[in-house]
Amino acid sequence: MTAPLDHAITRFAPSPNGPLHLGHAYAAVIAHDRAIDAGGRFLLRIEDIDGARSRSDLAEEFRADLTWLGLEFEEVPAQSTRIASYREAAANLRAMGLLYPCRCTRADVAAAATLQGPDGPIYPGTCLRNPPMNAADPVWRLDVEQASELAGPLEWHDERHGPLRARPEQLGDVVLWRRDAPASYHLAATVDDAADGVSVVTRGADLFPATHIHRLLQVLLGLPEPRWHHHGLLVGPDGRKLAKRRNAPALADRRRAGENGHVLANALRAARPDATLFDTGISLSETLNPIT
Repeated sequence: MTAPLDHAITRFAPSPNGPLHLGHAYAAVIAHDRAIDAGGRFLLRIEDIDGARSRSDLAEEFRADLTWLGLEFEEVPAQSTRIASYREAAANLRAMGLLYPCRCTRADVAAAATLQGPDGPIYPGTCLRNPPMNAADPVWRLDVEQASELAGPLEWHDERHGPLRARPEQLGDVVLWRRDAPASYHLAATVDDAADGVSVVTRGADLFPATHIHRLLQVLLGLPEPRWHHHGLLVGPDGRKLAKRRNAPALADRRRAGENGHVLANALRAARPDATLFDTGISLSETLNPIT
């Protein structure tokens, strides 16, 4: 049964590997308003298990940015405090015979893959068919075919598009346990959302494909089913999604420059797109006064 529409619990879950930018603010405003409009709760969760890239000092910046935007939030434990829960979930999947070790590099996958999925080359199952002789320090992949047979047909509910069929095979045998971090985004986010009681997962349309895997994991691990709301994306002048790796202007810079965060949040609300799920996003309006 999907989560009810009222008293929604949503979350904003940034990774402290770079400052927040306007795209993050947009996502946070949507999550905040979805919860508050329904008399619910808006949570902040710091996803800080990205190895050496995670910076503890940025978490305080994130809190200041949300407060500057006028968003009231409740903070839940950071991912770095939840490693045991990810390990337990992975162990359960291994006990079910659904995880297998893999030593393939990204270059190996790119060279061997014959199919492209929404997130890039689909892993061709090299180590599933030929288990590595030396499995020391492997990643662990989900056997999606076997997992899907066990789970049976699945649906998930998106608030903009209604019931949708889950098709995890589109992403192939994804990594759930990494070498450089305790768990992949797929496993950690799924476990955390259940632990935090998140009833509506709001996130950008670029993460739509991940939902197919997350719905499968929820069934395999016996976790509750939320609703999802995949919103459009803010894009820069080049037409590409705003991103830390492309040095999108930081919210902290705007905050320290004296800009009114409440006004900015209201401008983001006005810019909310009604486009279809697969639209690339909306261009930055002059009313948002981006720092250049």
